[in-house]
Amino acid sequence: MTRWLVLLLVGFVLACGGPQPAPTKGGKGGKGGTSTRGLQTGKASWYGGKHHGGPTASGERFNKNALTAAHRRHKFGTRVKVTNKKNGRSVVVRINDRGPFTKGRIIDLSEAAAKQLDMIDAGVVPVTVEVVKQ
Repeated sequence: MTRWLVLLLVGFVLACGGPQPAPTKGGKGGKGGTSTRGLQTGKASWYGGKHHGGPTASGERFNKNALTAAHRRHKFGTRVKVTNKKNGRSVVVRINDRGPFTKGRIIDLSEAAAKQLDMIDAGVVPVTVEVVKQ
């Protein structure tokens, strides 16, 4: 009995000790999209307006005119390249917030980033997210 408990504990520690995987398709908590090493695909949305000047999870003030984004797992300060799959436009943003909290979305972009991707009117578009610098 003790041996099984030790093996279970060691397995748990090993499973929790490494880097966390990116979200995979479906699941709870608003996860969406698919992921392979360093590249994630799914839906992006944007936020601005009423959030401008408010706090972000990183502690800085949200600036709708900065090239920033909210992501569930990437470290604050990570730079990612987001590509709009509908038109091929790309933008590099810095992760400074947590989210999105809407099911099926993988990243929330600032208004400035959304403008560069030409997604303001659409609101939500299919994207790829690729880590550029951690």
